[in-house]
Amino acid sequence: MTEVDLTAALSGLRRDLGDVRLPLPVAQVDTASADVGAVVNQLDDYVLPRLRDLDAPLVAVVGGSTGSGKSTLVNALVGQSVTTAGVLRPTTRYPVLVHHGADGRWFDDDRILPRLPRITGEVIEPVGADERYGVRLVASARIPRGCGILDAPDLDSVSAANRDLAHLLLAAADLWIFVTTAGRYADAVPWQALRAAQQRDAAVVIVVNRVPPEAVAPITAHVQALLDAERLADAPLFVIPEVPLTDGMLVAPEVDALADWLFALVDDAATRAAIARRTVAGAVAHLLTLMPSIIAAGQAQLETRDRLAEAARAPYSRAVERISEAATDGSLMRGEVLARWQEFVGTGEMLKRLETGVGRLRDRVKAAFTGESDAPEQVTEAIESRLASLIINSAQDAARGADGAWRSDPAGYALLGGDDLGRASVEISDRAAAAVRGWQDDLIELIRTEGADKRQTARIMAFGVNGTAAALMVAVFSMTGGLTGAEIGIAGGSAVVAQKVLEAVFGEDAVRRMAVRAAASLTERVESLMAAECDRFLIRLAALELDDALPKRLTIDAEAVTAAYRAEWESSPDGFRWTQPVGGEPEGVGGDEAGGGSVSEKRRWRRRIRQWWEGQ
Repeated sequence: MTEVDLTAALSGLRRDLGDVRLPLPVAQVDTASADVGAVVNQLDDYVLPRLRDLDAPLVAVVGGSTGSGKSTLVNALVGQSVTTAGVLRPTTRYPVLVHHGADGRWFDDDRILPRLPRITGEVIEPVGADERYGVRLVASARIPRGCGILDAPDLDSVSAANRDLAHLLLAAADLWIFVTTAGRYADAVPWQALRAAQQRDAAVVIVVNRVPPEAVAPITAHVQALLDAERLADAPLFVIPEVPLTDGMLVAPEVDALADWLFALVDDAATRAAIARRTVAGAVAHLLTLMPSIIAAGQAQLETRDRLAEAARAPYSRAVERISEAATDGSLMRGEVLARWQEFVGTGEMLKRLETGVGRLRDRVKAAFTGESDAPEQVTEAIESRLASLIINSAQDAARGADGAWRSDPAGYALLGGDDLGRASVEISDRAAAAVRGWQDDLIELIRTEGADKRQTARIMAFGVNGTAAALMVAVFSMTGGLTGAEIGIAGGSAVVAQKVLEAVFGEDAVRRMAVRAAASLTERVESLMAAECDRFLIRLAALELDDALPKRLTIDAEAVTAAYRAEWESSPDGFRWTQPVGGEPEGVGGDEAGGGSVSEKRRWRRRIRQWWEGQ
């Protein structure tokens, strides 16, 4: 497997990372969001550009705390004033990148740090709230080809944006030149940055600046001990004593030693490539260790979304069930509906006489059904009012239930955003009335369909379409019987009248089938209405635009990168080691065992990748 394979695998990972959305406040989401940003920035700003151009000049980023003398050191390394020292300076937002004039093509486009525009010449620092950032390019013949030195903002700047920029630049470095002072080398900020470097096996050089001459030996020993404890024993250490500036420039043999050492490294193409490969390998290995938590965070978003969706749907599903039960258990055959039905067809006594064939009573039923009065419409209106009220009340209960469930969940509470969805929509009355009227239209269509032959059509016309529809509604409402007490004798008997009339028109089997279909039609209408009400919640989830397939794609991407990385790493010769002679080891470099950690570090990364691959 080649570097092209690794580049392709990383490009696929980067593409899918661009689709990651972590909007819901679930556990560890802030950490996961930061990890996504870190991986994306690392891929965009450093890993992918470097893999595509391993022979490009090295980027050495000079970073450190406020007042450590970074800019002064950069000027000293270059041998001319290219960056302004001090707390308030243009390099705060426009860090200076010094390079040989012949290397300009490598830096003047967005090959690295694509989000930072390039400028040349002097920088006029923006005034007020203008937060523009960029990189100022300075060409100098005093710096050798194959190297760019970038003066980063302070890691502990009072500006959060400047701190972020400093970390962004360090993450895009092939080589970190970390500058601290005799008074601050043990502070937390430097070591946090160095631990980050150690985690990604970055090539790091430590410079302790402004050391009193009498303290050089003890401070050197102490710093080296701290580096050993942090598994950075292979990092070269340069100690620069405090000396007065000469014409504003730092002039010291130790600075010359650092410059000679650095420029000797970049003078050799093979050494440059080895350093770049080491830092890239460490960066890739480190970002792979972040992928499991990123994937888990994406899956947690989907699970939270689905949980909230179910919490919203459940009350509306119960509302549909409640209405369906009420519409078929006789509950609706009470009050106004029962009274209007009684006025329409009479009581059970009329049924008894109807069954015995008493002609005048049969004529009475027929007269009622043929529409010689407005009785069918009164029954229909009573049913419409009762059913619509039931739908509205059920929708109100469902809204309260869904709103309460979301408010008890941090993610749901955040999605509500202060809106009160605990009441049904303002359209609920119109929706309920439309649903009932639509159902009544369904029944009339059902009657016409079932009564398609001439004989049945004649019977329907004899009893009237509206009256037949009213009878069918009553038959549906009385399918399972839910009446008690005195209602049984009255409503129950009256419901049987409807059954008998329908059987006389359609036949017993058809009536049973029609009642089931009519009940199902009502359920469908109510489901559609409740779905529209529930959408007030679900639309907020849809707006999150979470990709259900993304965790799986990221897993496949990470496995592809892991396989390519392992093949590339294990098939390549040992990477760059600091003890490798580069024109002789310069004076000022840390102890003889400085490079002893590189092989063990390589094994450590192999072990970490293998653990990730095997899911340990």
